[in-house]
Amino acid sequence: MSSTQNAPPPRLSFHPNAYRFLQAALERTQENLGRGASPGFEEDQAHISGVELLQGIRDFGLDQFGLMTKTVFNQWGLHTTDDFGKLVFEMIDRGDLRKTENDQLSDFNAVYDFDEALNRNYRIDTRQAF
Repeated sequence: MSSTQNAPPPRLSFHPNAYRFLQAALERTQENLGRGASPGFEEDQAHISGVELLQGIRDFGLDQFGLMTKTVFNQWGLHTTDDFGKLVFEMIDRGDLRKTENDQLSDFNAVYDFDEALNRNYRIDTRQAF
C-alpha cells in the first residue's frame, strides 16, 4: 500500500519560475500560431513542434526580459536549448504537458545559441518611443 499524502514533492531540476515561464511561453506561442485552445478546437491542432516552441520561448523571453533574457534563463538553470528540452520532457513526465509520438528530446538539440539569439541579434524597437 502506498500513499501520496505524505510523499515529498518532486524535486525540480530547474528554478520554479522556469516551469511557469515555459507554460506561459507555450500558450503564447500557440496563440501566435493560431493554435490556441478555443471551442471546438481539437487537442492535436494545438500541438507545436520543439523548434516552434523554442522560437516562441526566445520571443517571449525577449519581450519579458529584454537584454536580461540570457541572464534570467541562466539563473533558472537554462543554458542551452537542450536544457529547455529537458524542462519540456520533465513536464511531460509529470503530466503537465503532452507530446505526440513524433516529439523527441533531440528536437531541442542546439537549435540556437543563447548568445547569438538573445544578445547579439536583439534589437530594441524604438518605433513607439518616437
